[in-house]
Amino acid sequence: MKTRIGILIVLTLLIFQVTGYTQDKLYKDGAVWTVGFIKVGANMGRDYLNSLQSSWKAVHEEAVRQGLIVSYKILHGSAANPDDWDIMLLTEYKDLASMDGQDDKWDAIEKKVMGSEDNMKKLNETRVNMRTIYGTKLLREVIFK
Repeated sequence: MKTRIGILIVLTLLIFQVTGYTQDKLYKDGAVWTVGFIKVGANMGRDYLNSLQSSWKAVHEEAVRQGLIVSYKILHGSAANPDDWDIMLLTEYKDLASMDGQDDKWDAIEKKVMGSEDNMKKLNETRVNMRTIYGTKLLREVIFK
């Protein structure tokens, strides 16, 4: 009798555990964001932001028009410590699938906005002296139900 009660208790616990796993998530997956972290050199903030306006912003505006991305943002603030970033570059994609196979389209946009390879190379060389790239992250937005 004790064995049957023990088995019944174990089965009941397993049922509750299985139903707990099959419940719906309390959130759904939202947009996907690429987030870049930049540390701008001393007294270079204005110059760096101006260079972003003439290139990065223009490229992303065209990407929005062509439907490659949903939106973009540039956030600027004070670093929390000397080793912290102070500019965040965000690009919003509808989902992960919309990021795949778009390299040729991005290259065409950059060429349209920036012009020749020499122009892109000069801009990159200029920016090397203005900033340090701390890294990039790929994040998914969480939307609670």
